[in-house]
This record gives sequence, C-alpha cells and structure tokens, in this order.
Amino acid sequence: MNAEAPVEPGRIVLLTASHRVAPGLLSWPAWQTLRAADRVLCADAEHPQLPYLREAGVDVEIAAPTAQELLDGCAGGRTAVVLATGEGDRALTDGLARIAGSGRVSMPALELLPGSYDLPGARLLDLVQVMDRIRRECPWSSRQTHKGLAKYGIEEAYELVEAIEDGDRDELREELGDVLLQVVFHARIAQEASGAEGDEPFSIDDVAGTIVDKLVHRHPHVFGDARAETPEDVKEHWLRTKAVEKRRESVTDGIPLGQPGLALAAKLAGRVRTAGLEVELPAEDGDRAVGYRLLAMAVRAEAEGHDPEAALRAAARAYRDAIRAVEAAARDRNE
Repeated sequence: MNAEAPVEPGRIVLLTASHRVAPGLLSWPAWQTLRAADRVLCADAEHPQLPYLREAGVDVEIAAPTAQELLDGCAGGRTAVVLATGEGDRALTDGLARIAGSGRVSMPALELLPGSYDLPGARLLDLVQVMDRIRRECPWSSRQTHKGLAKYGIEEAYELVEAIEDGDRDELREELGDVLLQVVFHARIAQEASGAEGDEPFSIDDVAGTIVDKLVHRHPHVFGDARAETPEDVKEHWLRTKAVEKRRESVTDGIPLGQPGLALAAKLAGRVRTAGLEVELPAEDGDRAVGYRLLAMAVRAEAEGHDPEAALRAAARAYRDAIRAVEAAARDRNE
C-alpha cells in the first residue's frame, strides 16, 4: 500500500504598502505576486489600494481569516496574499507565530513583501498631517497668528545655533525639528488667509515650490550650463542673481537690521567686500565711540574669514564657564 503523498503547505505573503505613497503605485514584484496568487484577502473594506487592485483585475476578498483558516486555505501548494491594513494584522501574525512555534505543523512559506517604500522626505507628509489636525483641534494652536509665533522662530533659531556650537547631534536633530515646525506652522496658518482681506492664502507646497524654484535658478552651475569653480564664484553669482530678482539698488538691501549687532556689521562688510566697493568706516562719535570700535573689529574679523558673532559667543561661553568655576570654588570654601 502506497503512503499518501504529503500535502504541500503552500505560501502566505503579507503585502505591505506605505501610506505616504499614492495608492496603486506598487512595485513590480508586488503586482506579479498579486496576479499569480490563488487568493488575495484584506480585512479592511475601505483599504485605499482596493480600487486600484480591482481596476487591474485582481479579485480581493474582504475577509479576516484566523491563522489556522489561512493555513488550511493554502493547503495543496496554494498562495494566499494578505493585504496588510493600516493598523496592522497583529492577531493574524501572532497566530501564525504560535502555530509555527509549536513545531507540530508543516508551515507554508511565510513572506513579507513591501509593495512600496517611503521616498526621502516622506515623513514630512506626516508632519503636515499632524500639524493640520493640531491646528483644527488644539485650543492653543488654533488661535495662533504669524505675529504671535514670531518670537518662537527667533528662540528656536538661537537654540539651533547653540546645538551646532555644542556639537550635540541628538540636540541638533531635535532643534532642527523645532525650526521645521515653525515653517510648517506658519504655512498652515497662511492657508486660512482670506483673499477678501488682501492676503492670498498659500500652503506648505507653495512654500516648498518657491524655494525649489529659487534654488534651481540660483544654481545654474548645477542645473544649467554656467560654471563655478570656487565657493566665491557661487556666492558672487548668488548675490548678483538676487539683485536682479529683487531689483535692489544697494548691496545693503535685504539685510535685516534687527539681527545682532556684530552679525549685522559682518553682513554689511561681506556685501561691501563682495561688491568690490571702497567704503570708509564711520569715524568715532562721542558716547558711541565704543560702537564704532566694535564695528571696526567686526569688519576686520569678517575680512580675515572669521564670524565675529560666533567668535563673541564662543568667548562668552568660555567666560560663563570661568564664572561657574569661581562660583564652584567659592561653594567648596564655604562647605
């Protein structure tokens, strides 16, 4: 009497897809697997991929089988594809793991097949969605304005600079996120502008589109036929292009006067030097003589390739450390 041939256990494929990629944009291996499968199952009747699969002729069963039911359905070498839901299929995967761990069952081949992958920058979509919900539902965030948030933009910029100067990469990552939040927050507020009030609304996509166009236009040596051999060549072209774009009459146009004094002095000096102008420094003037001396030092530092604002901050931090050392010594004497 011949022994019965063992039943082929088949194959189970868990197909995942990124919610940050448009539905229907699946990889070729994913489409091949879907078309060749004996069964395609999905527990979510509203899954965003379903209309595209059906349009492509893939029959999808709306079902949530147990692990054992899925195994039984694969008997005889059949292939079942499970389209993962957004919440995941924890009960199913845990059930399959328990059965496999028992060692008493001949398991089908188990495969995790990513149908699509996140592109670089995909998490920015999550940030936009989260910010949109916070703007609608948070009592504090829903009332904020551009003017009300302005001070936070300044604070976050300084905290970012501090993280860079400290060399703390974890802090740098966090502070970059805080600065990015300010951009997304302001863009979300701008969506609500009323044209009737004279302010045209714009979105984060408009913000991104504007900076993309600007970067491409100001880098013809990257995206065009222009040549730039040195960083100085790039900077010169950048400033020349900005002057044409904004129709500036002076090299000082566009320099924010509200920035810290040393940074302002260095920025002005850099513009003068790049433009090849010969400009004498103002003479010392009575009570403000110290300011003119600081201006002269800032101009000299910029000409020598130093950032006077950063140099002063570094010196001030060293001064802070010295103060703390004296305080600590005083505490030790008093103990």
